[in-house]
Amino acid sequence: MRKELAGGTVHNMPVDLRKAVTSSSAARSVWEDITPLARNEWICWVTSGKKAETRGIRIEKAVSKLRGGMRRPCCWVGCTHR
Repeated sequence: MRKELAGGTVHNMPVDLRKAVTSSSAARSVWEDITPLARNEWICWVTSGKKAETRGIRIEKAVSKLRGGMRRPCCWVGCTHR
């Protein structure tokens, strides 16, 4: 059994994002390699969308970008909660 997926520094890992990240071994590998602060940025970026549709799109983009090796969300001011 695989260990629990690491979360962020301030934000808890949402179930929908956790499922998406763990569905791709490449995305999970990058997720586990980035810092807790970087994971926090991804979580905050995904959860800061106001609509369910936006959140779904962001989850898809996050997994795609993580699979490609991106370590932080691009073109976003960052988490204001840290």
